[in-house]
Amino acid sequence: MDSAAGTGRRRQDEVYRAGVYGHRPRVPTAAGALQRRARERLGARAYSYVAGGAGDEVTQRANRAAFDRWAVVPRVLRDVSVRDTSVELFGRRLPAPLLLGPVGALELVHPAADLAVARAAASLGVPMVFSNQASVSMEECAAAMDQAPHPAPRWSQLYWSTSDELVESLVGRAEAAGCDALVVTLDTTMLGWRPRDLDLGHLPFARGKGLAQYTSDPVFRRLVEERAGAAPAPARAGAAASRDRQPRPTLSAVRALVGMARAWPGPLLENLRSPLPRAAVETFLAIYSRPSITWADLAWLRARTRLPIVLKGVLHPDDARRALDEGVDGVVVSTHGGRQVDRSISALDALPDVVAAVGDRAPVLLDSGVRSGADVLTAVALGARAVLLGRPFAWGLALAGEEGVRQVVSDVLGEFDLTLGLSGHTAVDQLSPEVLRRVG
Repeated sequence: MDSAAGTGRRRQDEVYRAGVYGHRPRVPTAAGALQRRARERLGARAYSYVAGGAGDEVTQRANRAAFDRWAVVPRVLRDVSVRDTSVELFGRRLPAPLLLGPVGALELVHPAADLAVARAAASLGVPMVFSNQASVSMEECAAAMDQAPHPAPRWSQLYWSTSDELVESLVGRAEAAGCDALVVTLDTTMLGWRPRDLDLGHLPFARGKGLAQYTSDPVFRRLVEERAGAAPAPARAGAAASRDRQPRPTLSAVRALVGMARAWPGPLLENLRSPLPRAAVETFLAIYSRPSITWADLAWLRARTRLPIVLKGVLHPDDARRALDEGVDGVVVSTHGGRQVDRSISALDALPDVVAAVGDRAPVLLDSGVRSGADVLTAVALGARAVLLGRPFAWGLALAGEEGVRQVVSDVLGEFDLTLGLSGHTAVDQLSPEVLRRVG
């Protein structure tokens, strides 16, 4: 899919030519500097939500340390002048083994949120996985992606709500939005223990952020209206006493109510007078996730969608085998970016056993800890068909909106292409564990 120059050379040429005229990249090209700059730009709540992990964040550190235990062994004197970084997933040819993973509540880091990510992804032909906790509806993002010169691939994440009717509605909308696959996230049936957010008393969903897939859904809206209609009015005789027991209003509380009102469709002033925005948050918190989900539920989902079903959060090889036996079409080896279970096995350490268990039956993808094109190559060499990028594009979004996302993704694609060639390879299917040596 690439010309002889390749994506890496083209990206370098773009940067160096601009440098002649005194222009530097809008965001840092190295992952560490990118995150540091984003931290300087963002407020404490926004940064902590994106950067934070579970517990003492041991799993987060383990995800990165796992990559450091593998080294590429380059081969020389091979003709690598023409390279093909493309891969095939579910019948679609992609420019590289890279997708943009689902990141929730992106309005915390930039007003354009998911819409900026969708446009950047579409411009590069890289699939975006619509977050179930998005700040912009999947329909609006899909419409923006459909304006790209070429059909832009997209997948959709699903959190299994306690309302099966809502689950069915979200799945139907993903199909209608042109999604190529459904990514069922298994590791967040409950929120993990996240001290950064807890210490700030901050859950974005409780403030109406990251609820766009819900507030745009007809089933959810009906549930909200039913909840608001069922709320009892306080008895007149006890109204004064009830008011006395309420916490004193604070500026933070007022801001939260305004945020809820903005999240609900309709005019702001009307929403401020309406019980629906607050009922929407309460409804979401009540039905958000279903801890009782089991393997038996997959048959119900399989009967309700024609889309490939990919299970995200698989870390044990037995679970991978069971998933395929239950008719699943792929798995994502993932620790949810270290946000759910502290002291979990790292995603990259879990990958080889899952790949061995699955064999050629279905694609295995990976997320958690991926920061660079060299990381992408390492994961693919260990058996991943593709990887999902998360935090780095969120930092790019924070620093420069759509252009920041585009640059971060372009940098990862460019580094992957160059690392592929400099290691002595010209195509993704040439990568295997033989390319690597374990050094730690």
